[in-house]
Amino acid sequence: MTGEIIEVLFSEERIRRRVQDLARQITADYNDRSLVLVSILRGSVFFATDLARLIELPLSMDFLSISSYGEDSEGVVRITKDLEENIAGQDVLVIEDIIDTGFTLKYLLRTLGSRNPKSLEVCTLLDRRARRIIDMDLKYIGFEIPDKFVVGYGLDYRQRYRNLPYIGILKP
Repeated sequence: MTGEIIEVLFSEERIRRRVQDLARQITADYNDRSLVLVSILRGSVFFATDLARLIELPLSMDFLSISSYGEDSEGVVRITKDLEENIAGQDVLVIEDIIDTGFTLKYLLRTLGSRNPKSLEVCTLLDRRARRIIDMDLKYIGFEIPDKFVVGYGLDYRQRYRNLPYIGILKP
């Protein structure tokens, strides 16, 4: 399996250190507040779990699953698993694995924003700005990456490679 990885972009240790840094920043920014982490399934689960364990605040977690069909701007996004809790009046932090074009995230933020959270911010493990079409304000970014196909630490190719402890570039 790892023979198909042509380069390790971020080692397990480097990811661990960056997640710790993000958790410290989030803990400071949300001091004396209660936080709701909304993990976008499936890719962000590893990241969201590790991050949640390091945030030193009262928090709850909920999960959202979405599907995209078609090509970017022509595509349709729909929620396949909705939140179980009401986020009205809550400080909400959306946890994503990777942001590319921004179309899916724009839909997601518009949908969640219509539910009247007290605040709504985004924490993404990876930001692939080279593919960005919709300008986004991402409050927390783990790493910026080049326009390469990456797997590991929750990211997959055809449901494989999610369990790799590092993030690597997959052979084309």
